[in-house]
Amino acid sequence: MNTPLPPTEEKLEVKARSKFKIDMSLFWIFLKVNLLTTAGPTSVGLLYKETVGTILTEAQFVEAVGFSNLVPGSEALKLAMFIGYASGGIPGLIAALLGAIIPPTIIMLTVASILVRFEGQDWMKHFIKGMSPAVGVLLALVSWQLFRASSPKSIKWRTIIISVLSFIALVLFKIPPQYVLIGAGIIGLFLFR
Repeated sequence: MNTPLPPTEEKLEVKARSKFKIDMSLFWIFLKVNLLTTAGPTSVGLLYKETVGTILTEAQFVEAVGFSNLVPGSEALKLAMFIGYASGGIPGLIAALLGAIIPPTIIMLTVASILVRFEGQDWMKHFIKGMSPAVGVLLALVSWQLFRASSPKSIKWRTIIISVLSFIALVLFKIPPQYVLIGAGIIGLFLFR
């Protein structure tokens, strides 16, 4: 026979279930994103669709992407850590990291064994060269989605100014990306007041 729990124990049980649900959601999101995309930067578009509105706001997502670009390392893992911790604390961070690590680890072990077997063959070199333009297009699409999401019509011109200055800094002056991001943030402090 089940006896009703005192109100405080019942609230704790509900809170624990909701935290577990968030952690499982984070694990599933990062597992899915890392299974359906093949590169860190290209996963940003799918991650945007999966997290904005359910776990994060658009502003939080843009913040996560910006900060993950400031720190060296894999973008997918940095985003998993940032988003996991922001929405679920340490357990959320661990759940998101596991979801982000498992697919690439298994896939890389498989791909590495295949590449070692066919290393140096012409068809493999041509296959890899053929993929390069597609990766460029994917990166451009993700950039466009982030540009549109972070720019209401009333402030589009400010976003365009920062975009043009960032492009010039990266392409003409060859400034490292992390410094361009910091500079863009500083400019944003003045333009978006």
